Amino acid sequence: MAGAAAPIRHIVAMGGGGFSEEPETPLLDDFVLGLTGHARPRVCFVPTASGDAQRYLDKFYAAFPDERAQTTHLSLFRDVGISDWEPVLLDQHVIYVGGGSTVNMLAIWRAHGIDRVLRAAWEAGVVLAGISAGMVCWFEACLTDSFGGGPAPLLDGLGLIPGSACPHYDAEPERRPAYQRFIAEGALPAGFAADDGAALHFVGATLAEVVASRPDARAYRVHREGDRAVEEPLPARYLGAVAQA
Repeated sequence: MAGAAAPIRHIVAMGGGGFSEEPETPLLDDFVLGLTGHARPRVCFVPTASGDAQRYLDKFYAAFPDERAQTTHLSLFRDVGISDWEPVLLDQHVIYVGGGSTVNMLAIWRAHGIDRVLRAAWEAGVVLAGISAGMVCWFEACLTDSFGGGPAPLLDGLGLIPGSACPHYDAEPERRPAYQRFIAEGALPAGFAADDGAALHFVGATLAEVVASRPDARAYRVHREGDRAVEEPLPARYLGAVAQA
């Protein structure tokens, strides 16, 4: 008897957008939910990078009402009566990671073993998604402002996707030159950058496509040639209706 097919491993890495930044434009979030194949998927929000900020949680629950999804959240800063998050996370259809401090988030995840559980969830076919810190955490390395003093390399991401990542590529003026400089210097490996409103959809560790909630949002592959960085624009599929002339 043939064995069961291996789960499809999805990661949707958003440079910016989603419910917290584009509450009136649910295109990226709808794309994530659609990958599950369920009418009301189970979605767990992970707001660790923001310190479990209540305002962030309120936005999440407002954006995902009962008719849209079955929701919960992972809290590592508050006593919610759960000591073992593995069965909770493995039971989800989507794990959605919010923005904030990437450095602090990764350290806290590792202290609680959440990093290991996220890898297990990905391998089991749970869709992993996130914005900003929730975009870059899946990569080996990233550009982050979590250290203070401007964007800097971070080299100890979860490593589900090889290379590096940079969010908010068009929205924060210091991001683009810093990312290119660190790749040119060899301080960061080659990788991907995404504008606000653009998301990189990976199947396994391979980029399947770029999707966008704004017609002009873009993503890029950035690599080193000699002593300079080369930026390659990637085709993006706009998820909204295209206006007719």
